[in-house]
Amino acid sequence: MDNVTAVAPDEAMAGKVYQQILDAIISGRAAPGQRLRERELSDQYGVSRIPVREAIHRLEQDGFLVTAPRRGAVVRKLTLKDVEELFDLRVLLESFAARRAAERVAAGEDGAGLLDTLRQAKEALEAGDTDLTSDLNTRFHDQIIALAGSGLLERSMRPLHGLNRWIFGLAVNRSLEVNALEHDELADAIITGQPQLAEAVAAAHIEAGRRPVMDGLAGLLKG
Repeated sequence: MDNVTAVAPDEAMAGKVYQQILDAIISGRAAPGQRLRERELSDQYGVSRIPVREAIHRLEQDGFLVTAPRRGAVVRKLTLKDVEELFDLRVLLESFAARRAAERVAAGEDGAGLLDTLRQAKEALEAGDTDLTSDLNTRFHDQIIALAGSGLLERSMRPLHGLNRWIFGLAVNRSLEVNALEHDELADAIITGQPQLAEAVAAAHIEAGRRPVMDGLAGLLKG
């Protein structure tokens, strides 16, 4: 028990450092190809090198960093192939999640939280707060994953969410108004317990965003 207690603070701190570095990557403060030095990160975040090392290891596993000989950890350079692969996985996993969520609602699970999130997103959009609207749209997708009731699916989606935020921060996305309409359709299929429809709508929603994103990144990323 003492060993578990002693390790816990480092694990919690590693999680915090992980999120701080991830935010820096997604925002562009840590640019693709930039080297991340443990000592500098340790000084910057006011922690020992142990949680920094663990955070770097997790970020490498999740696809945000790569290690290079004599350079250590380097921010990954995204490619168009990475973006295509992300969309491929999202179509498979998120359409499955929508189907499972609808099945569970049909069996009695409460999916009302989806509607509340969409209501908040519409209010934010009407107020012109695009950042909050985007955050709430992300929460909507997270809620569908949670409603599917699979811990393994949730764990598998976490790094994909980070990559998704990174990619959509680089590319011009479809309009938030169009997203809102498609989210309404997806939520309705889930709330009314229609698994096949929910699966189809989720896949179509993700596919509809693929081409605008690929076109927006064509001049920024290599193949």
